[in-house]
Amino acid sequence: MKAKKLTITVSAEVYRGLKRKVGPGNISRFLDRLARPYVVDNALEASYREMAADGLREAEAVEWAEGLAGETLRDST
Repeated sequence: MKAKKLTITVSAEVYRGLKRKVGPGNISRFLDRLARPYVVDNALEASYREMAADGLREAEAVEWAEGLAGETLRDST
């Protein structure tokens, strides 16, 4: 991915929060990931493909989903 430098202006409060929550060296990456689904075509589809390619994550998701089936409310009538 080729990066482009962008200058933005945020309130001092937002900047302090970004530094505290994500760290001063991670603000650009955080904002890029936050904005990507809204501005890049197929970003959501690519994210789903990336998640599906993660075998362990998919296995855990299937296990979780199957576990929900046993948690349905029983009919008391």
